[in-house]
This record gives sequence, C-alpha cells and structure tokens, in this order.
Amino acid sequence: MEEMPKNYDPQTAEPELIERWMSAGCYQRSKGVGDCTVVIPPPNVTGILHMGHAMDDSIQDTYVRYSRMRGRSTRWILGTDHAGIATQTKVDKKLKSEGVSRLEIGREKFLDACWDWTREYGGTIVSQIKRMGCSIDFSDEKFTMSPEFSRAVRKVFCDWYHDGLIYRGKRIVNWCPSCCTAISDDEAEYQDEKGHLWYLQYPLVEPVDGIDHITVATTRPETMLGDTGVAVSPQDPEKARLVGRMVRLPIVDREIPIFSDWHVDAGFGTGFVKVTPAHDPNDYAMGQAHDLEQINIFDEHAVVVDGYGEFSGMSRDQCREAVVAWFEEHGLLEKVEELDHSVMHCYRCNTALEPWLSEQWFVAVDKLKERATEVVKSGEVKFHPERWTQTYLTWMDNLKDWCISRQLWWGHRIPVFYCEDCGWEDALMEDADVCPKCGGRHVRQDEDVLDTWFSSQLWTFATQGWPDDASELAEHHPTKVLVTARDIIALWVARMIMSSLYFTDEVPFHDVYIYATILAKDGSRMSKSKGNGVDPMELMEKYGADAMRYNLLTLITNNQDVKFDANIDKKTHRLIDSPRTEQARGFVTKIWNASRFVQMNLEGYEPGAPAAVTPEDAWMLSRLARAVAHATEQLETYAFGDYAREIQSFFWGDVCDWYIELCKSRLLDGAPEERLQVQRNLVFVLDTCMRLLHPVMPFVTESVWDALPASGLDDHSAEFLMVAAWPEPERFAEFVNERAEKDFELAKRVISCVRSTRARYRLSPRAELDVTVRCGADEAAVLAGQEGFVRSVGHVGAFAAGDGAEKPVGCVSVADGGLEIFVHVGDLVDLAAESARLKKELAKAEKDLAGVERTLANEGFVAKAAPAVIEKKRAQAAELTATIEQLKAQIADFA
Repeated sequence: MEEMPKNYDPQTAEPELIERWMSAGCYQRSKGVGDCTVVIPPPNVTGILHMGHAMDDSIQDTYVRYSRMRGRSTRWILGTDHAGIATQTKVDKKLKSEGVSRLEIGREKFLDACWDWTREYGGTIVSQIKRMGCSIDFSDEKFTMSPEFSRAVRKVFCDWYHDGLIYRGKRIVNWCPSCCTAISDDEAEYQDEKGHLWYLQYPLVEPVDGIDHITVATTRPETMLGDTGVAVSPQDPEKARLVGRMVRLPIVDREIPIFSDWHVDAGFGTGFVKVTPAHDPNDYAMGQAHDLEQINIFDEHAVVVDGYGEFSGMSRDQCREAVVAWFEEHGLLEKVEELDHSVMHCYRCNTALEPWLSEQWFVAVDKLKERATEVVKSGEVKFHPERWTQTYLTWMDNLKDWCISRQLWWGHRIPVFYCEDCGWEDALMEDADVCPKCGGRHVRQDEDVLDTWFSSQLWTFATQGWPDDASELAEHHPTKVLVTARDIIALWVARMIMSSLYFTDEVPFHDVYIYATILAKDGSRMSKSKGNGVDPMELMEKYGADAMRYNLLTLITNNQDVKFDANIDKKTHRLIDSPRTEQARGFVTKIWNASRFVQMNLEGYEPGAPAAVTPEDAWMLSRLARAVAHATEQLETYAFGDYAREIQSFFWGDVCDWYIELCKSRLLDGAPEERLQVQRNLVFVLDTCMRLLHPVMPFVTESVWDALPASGLDDHSAEFLMVAAWPEPERFAEFVNERAEKDFELAKRVISCVRSTRARYRLSPRAELDVTVRCGADEAAVLAGQEGFVRSVGHVGAFAAGDGAEKPVGCVSVADGGLEIFVHVGDLVDLAAESARLKKELAKAEKDLAGVERTLANEGFVAKAAPAVIEKKRAQAAELTATIEQLKAQIADFA
C-alpha cells in the first residue's frame, strides 16, 4: 500500500480528480432506484461565478452526490441562459469599442456577433462551476437559444396564443431609455434618491368662488406636458366644488378636467394631483376609468417628442429644468420642498426607468395562477425553509398579467406574423413569407423578442426532450428539488410551476430550497461598484474547493441573510484572507493527517468486521451509527448547515480527538490480534466518515478513500468514492449502544475537566493529578468500572468517586452537569500567589467594565456615535462581564 503524502495539496489533487471523474463518466446519469433529477438554475451566458452561484452549486452538488451514493437514478442537468439584455449590452459595448453600432450593421449581423460572443465567452462560468467539483452532466449542456430549446419556446408561445392566454395591448411598462426595452416590475431595482416636490400653479378656465387657480405638487414636473387631468380625493370635501371644472394647462394651453378618484391621497402635497396617463401606472388607471387622453411626450430614449416647441429634443433632466424655469419665470412656481423617494432603475444598466405607454405582448395569468397556487397550498410543491411558502402565495394573490415582449434583437423572436396586404395575423411554428389567407408576399414577423424568463420557465421539461420526445420526461419529471435564491421566486419559480402544469400536467419539482443571501463582512450587499465582492475562484486558489464548499454550508442557518467573513483589498478588490475559510482548510488538513496516521499504521492489516472489544470501541461504533442516521436525515430534509457543522464536530471531536488517540496504545504496542482488531475498527470508522463527508468535501475524501484498504463491511470495489454506497442507517443500527455511550461520556467529562484544569494552570499534560468526584451512586459505580480508562487517558493518579466525597486540601473544583470534580494540584501550583494574581486581574476587569458602562450610559455618546462603535462597546462590556465571572469562579477554587 503506497503511503499517503505528508501534505495534501488541493491545487494538485482537485483538478486531477475532476479529470478522472469526468473521464470515467461519473457525472452522467447514474442508474438506480428512485429518481433524483436536478436542473441547475441556468447562469447567464455572460456571467462569471459569484458567491451566490458558489452557495447554490455547493448545495446542489452536496445533494446530488449524496443521492448518487444512495443508489438513486441521479442526473444534474447543466445549461446556460442566453440573457437577452445582458448579452446584447455586452455585444453593443464590444461593437462600440470597434467603432461600430448595431444599427449600422443591422439585425442579422448583430445576431451573428452575439453568437460569436457567446461561443467565445459563454463557457467561462461553466468552467468555473467545473473547478468547484460540481458533479454536473457536462456531456449534455443545454442552452436556451439552442434549436431544440427554441422549438419548445415557440410551441409554448403558439399554444398560449391560440388558447387565448397571450394578447397584445397598450399598457404602461417600465421602460429603460438606455437599453430601449421594457423591464418587468420584478426586474426593476429601487434606489433611494434625494429629490424635490415642486408646487406648480395651474389656472382655472373659469374662476370658482374667487379661486382662479389650483396648485399641484409633483416630483416630476417635466411630465406635465402630457397631463390630461387633475385628480382629487373623494374624501376631500373642500375640493368637491371644483370637481367637473376645467384647468388650462400651462405651456401647452390644453384644457383638462378636475375629477375625483380613490387613487388620490388627500394628505399628499396640496391634495391636487396632476394626471399623466402615459407616464405613470396610477395615472394610467385613472385615465382608463375617466376616459382621459393618453399622451406620450417621450420617445424610446426618454427625449421629448416633436410638438412641444423649445422643449422638444430635450432629455428628461433637461426638460425638468426648463419646465421649472418656465413656471418660475411666469410666476407659477409656488414653492419647492426637498423629498427623499425611491426611484426604479434598470437592473442591468442602472438607468432610471421611465413609466411609458407602449404596445406590448402579455400573458393573461388568471387561467394559470389558480392551479399554481393550489399545488403549493396542498404541499405538492414544498418550500424549504417553509416561510417562503407565504412569500410565493402572496405574490400569486397579487399577480398581474405578465409583459413578455422586449425591444431587443438578441433573444427568441416573437413568432407572430402579419400580412400587410389583408391584415392577417397569426402565431406560427414555422416562418412564413406568403400570407395563407390572401397569398400576398408582404408578410413580416414581429420585431420584438421574448422576455428571457419566458424561455427559462420551461427549464425542467424543455431540457428533457419536450415537446418532441416524452421518454425522458416519463422517467425523470417532475425533478426532485430546485435550489435557488429568494429574489427569483416570482420571476422564475412561480412561472416554472405555471408553465409546467399547463404543458406537462405535472409540477416541475417537488421541493424548492431557498438559500440565504450572502452579504459582505459588514452586512452590506456584495457588488462590483462597492468593490466588496468575494471571488470564489480566489477562494479556491487560496484554500481549495473543499474548504470553500464546506465553509459555505456551515453558514446555512434559518437566517435569510448571512455575512461572509473575508477581507478585501480596497484598491485591487482582491481577496486578502477569509478566516472562516482558513478554518475550513484546517478541517481538510485534519481529515488528511488523521487518515494518514491510520494508513501508516496498517502493516499486517487484513479486512475483517469491526468489533466492540473495549468501552471506547463500543462508544465509537454507537456514535458512528448515530452520525450516519443524523447525516442521512439532515440531507433528506435539506438541513445542509446542520449536516456540515455536526459532521465536523463528530469527526474532529469524537473520531480524532478521542477515538484515534485512545487507539494509539493498542495500535502501536498491542498484541498482534489486538492490533489487527483496532486496525479493522479504524479503517471501518474512517471509511464510513469519508462517505459521510464526501457530498460536501468530495476531493479530500476521495483522495483518502482511494488510499484506504477495504473495510470488513465493504469490498471497496467501486472505482471511486463518489459512486460507492452511502452508509445506510438500518445497516448501522446494530452498533447503537446507549449504555456504552452514556458510560463513556461520563468518563469523558471527568477527563475533560482534568485536561481543562491543566490548561488553566499551565500544567504539563503528562503530570499525574489525583482526582475525587462527588456524584450519585449510579454514576460512581460507572466511574469505578472505568477507573483504569480514566487514569490511563487522563493521566490521573489516585481516583475516587462517591456521593459523600469531600473536597481534599489543595484542590480546585470544577462543576460539570451534576458532577463536582476535585482536581488536586497541590504543590504544582502556588495557590496563594495564583489567588493574588487572579484577584488583581479581577480588579482590573471590574474597573474596565465600569468605564465601558459609564460610556454606554452617556446619552450624548449613544446619540452621536456610529452604530458600529456603540455595538463594539456593548460587545466589550459583554466580554468583560464573562471574564469577571470566570475569574470569580477560579478565585473560589482557592477559598
């Protein structure tokens, strides 16, 4: 057996294992009983790996590897999204750098450039996912613009069109003047901005009771050019006499009516609200209800259109300044107030969006939402954590028709064709250049493309042969679990459920796992602009993929946001260090070193069954059986954080710190038969632990397992650990021994107290200390039976236990869950000097605490200091309080 290298190098081992796994076909669908098909949330073809991807993919791979080892039919489907706006923006910028615009080269050549860009850069994130060790099926990558996927998208559009679910209408949309396309509500990002509230006077056509004008308050004076009404609240009796009167709109000299509408808040501004139906959603609704004219004053670039004199050709901002100046010049600007408000921005280019009236395509959701709501209410689709169920249901309750058209060139072109000769219109599966109604040849296709989410909603079934081949769907749909972020529950999850139910009559997945949002160390959102983002590739380069993956899983709790512990260089924005990932790398090293020690001491080993020869054997095998049961249950229920944290605690604590240490004497100095049995036990325990750890830490566990011989309960015939069998809880149930665990844990507690006393007083680990334990009769009997073990492992001299035990002179006492343990330190510690030293430390700590508490009691400090400073002071007070209690307890030892 070749000896394991002294040091484990992830930068060498991890890439080599990836190639071995892939060459052997381990990532492709495994055959088995029960299905576990998972689809990756398709990353944008423009994207690079970020921490959200890393968390998402670590969770998915953990579950997929676990399911593969359970013997299920397992496949993780890979694919990328064509990312309409993102890709078009990238290619636009590339062309601009070459001195060319897409308008100059035309649609066809621009699409060729998009395909060229996709082929050149689209594989970046896929290679990064591969480097993480994700056991995804790279041999069959999907793409939302592939011919087969495009056919599926086209069928969905045509079917919904002919079933009356897709229609075209003129509505207010969120328009990006930079990208020149509609943006959905869910894709818009709100940003708080400092703005103003302008009070503008509008003259009445005819005075009313001596009133010759009204005053409207608005945050957007530039849109007044398109006003077609003024609204008041029905609950504002003072203004009732003006309802029905007419206002002469300044600048454009348009007569517009005053009316009442429930949309108006009587307490906002003056209570008079200017109504611009083409540039505000609420105004649009009021315009529809009161039959107001809809006047679009902006073009697609948010520039004022012709017909408005000096204002035509101005941008929104220029028009705002000019309109305000005009009102001021004519004595109609009453006042200006500062106002903080939220403004919607494009999620891609960060341009302020313009509510804009335009003709768009919509999906009528009323026929889709009811069943999509019911499958979640009934539990056919379950959210994990469960609280996200209500988020989904609330969104479905308030669901509006979905605007699916985008004014782009890159994407799935809407398959609706028009005849300019006879007016024929239809949605077709195949392109047409001759009108089937009149035979005319003036047929054109709709210019718009579909929203990217329209194609990605088909992801679970269009990646598996639909609509042309149903064989794969029959066996592997619905998929098992969708792992995704909370911010696309509405954008993607809900739409997947609606479309899958409509076209396959099945839910797309049984479970939805929503992972936490990863924030920067200071709790802020990670972003390029802030320079606080952590690059997963840098983490892997510095610490290895296992360490990054494991650390990410340990962050998972019931919180919806988690902070990532990393320090970033403010100038270069590169990673300096990540203490928690460093700790995770320490765990990788611990796994390697412990396994290497065992592997180096297997001379003469022959496979055989594990056996509980000693109390520690019985305890270890029982603890191992419980670890198998817990890990299995946690992964079955998506408790990934508990799984990661508990498996480390078990391996590092129970296996390494206790069992391997306790086995050393038998392993190194025992008789041949004794040595052989402990070798068998250790190999069995290590083999099982590598299987339990493998889903989250695939590389180091595969490397260790490859170096281990077969254990007594497994022939080690699998080529790789990743395709070896998972330890089944039923098989390990025979090892459960509650009495052995309870008895051993009692002895462990005594030994741990002795060790902590040594550490506290800086005594040699080998110095024998006498120990007396005051405890109940039952516990005393157990400890008496384990006296040899306690004395040997704990380096204890004289040992006694009983319910009447008295504290001997020269002892320190330690209380531990019903036990009172007296450790005799005698002449090894100058008790008087130690007591004096501790009292001096106590006095200083109490003085420091008093100073901190005075600062926190100062109202002026609390009112002016930054929250971070106050929090630091509170943490200091808590730390000093704990130190004081600890010092008092130690001083009491000498009383």
